[in-house]
Amino acid sequence: MKEIKDILNQENLQKTLKQEKMTAIGQKKSTSTKEDFIKSIDDLFLKIELAYHYQFYKVFGTDEKLKEGKKLWATSLKNKTPSEILEAVEYVILNQSYLPTLTDIMKACEEIKRQDGYPSVEEAYIEARKSYQPRKDYKWSHPIVYFAGKKIGWSYLCEKDSKEAFEAFKKVFYSLKKKSKEGMQFEIKNINDQQETLPLNKKLFKELRKKYRV
Repeated sequence: MKEIKDILNQENLQKTLKQEKMTAIGQKKSTSTKEDFIKSIDDLFLKIELAYHYQFYKVFGTDEKLKEGKKLWATSLKNKTPSEILEAVEYVILNQSYLPTLTDIMKACEEIKRQDGYPSVEEAYIEARKSYQPRKDYKWSHPIVYFAGKKIGWSYLCEKDSKEAFEAFKKVFYSLKKKSKEGMQFEIKNINDQQETLPLNKKLFKELRKKYRV
């Protein structure tokens, strides 16, 4: 299967994957890179190829059809995050026996968002970074966002917007999301605001980096 990076030209990628930045007035920044998006499209096609092999080859059986298919799907899914795209294709694979169309994937993205009740990891990361003290009173979209931010460390999270910080947050967020789905309750109790202003525990952060391999 051809890589999508060999399919989409640089100019279209720049338009499709333009990153925006979260500012003080609430403008959005994508934490996903161009490479992350490209990989999510390649992974999407690989997953549906493995799940619907004969149906897949009937539709995308030639290099030209596969090339045009990836190009169309990437353009149509440009406003979705990599995690949303991959969750959607897994949802579709579990729920239908026939080859999904582009419309099926787009509908699945919306359905997951509606049913799930959790923000995407990208949304959660942005929310955690823009939060402010007292965080116990902040209007969180879901408590696990607060606990993921607290685990990573507010000082590090707010001072350093980087791939490294996002990957560390993502690992913790997905771990807490899994526990929440399994029934664990997360409640934001009253905490000492002074605890939130303590400097980053560098030793703890190094341990977290080692644990989550980031």
